[in-house]
Amino acid sequence: MIARLTGTLVQKTPPDLVIDVNGVGYLVAAPMSSIYHLPALGERVVLHTHMVVREDAQLLFGFVTETERSQFQTLIKISGVGPKVALGVLSGMSGDELAIAVQNEDAAALSRLPGIGKKTAERLIVELKDKLGAIEGGARAGAAPAAGGNAMLGEACAALEALGYKASDALRMAKSAKDAGSVEEIIRLALQSSVRR
Repeated sequence: MIARLTGTLVQKTPPDLVIDVNGVGYLVAAPMSSIYHLPALGERVVLHTHMVVREDAQLLFGFVTETERSQFQTLIKISGVGPKVALGVLSGMSGDELAIAVQNEDAAALSRLPGIGKKTAERLIVELKDKLGAIEGGARAGAAPAAGGNAMLGEACAALEALGYKASDALRMAKSAKDAGSVEEIIRLALQSSVRR
């Protein structure tokens, strides 16, 4: 089991990252909440990881903090919530926002997340009610601005589609946040506006 990676960030195409560890490139999927806080390409990065071994694949998921990894592990224990859906949940809501939605039994807010339908939202509420402490503590500040334009909008759309949104929804969401200064900021604002609707 791989619990942590320390290496050089060589590729960032949300939700996928490539971390070079002594000449070996590890493909790691990460939620946007972690991607917002990564250093620039070529810089040293430390990720707390969770490895999923299936018959057809070995998947590695990375998180900036142990709290995020714990939240992810709590989510994937719920029936009907796989790693991709858990990444979508953590990308669309902080741990604190998720805890509030569960506490308020706000199935509508949860069902706006990618991959979460009404039944899964209700299951999340029921199963997370007694685990609120395990999912709180994920709120973070936004990322620093960068330059870009239409290329940033395209990258943001691709990332939103990778999180499970339809292409038309991803484009609409990204356009609503197009004035942001970086791809990460566009995605963060798009996901926040989707959850608040």
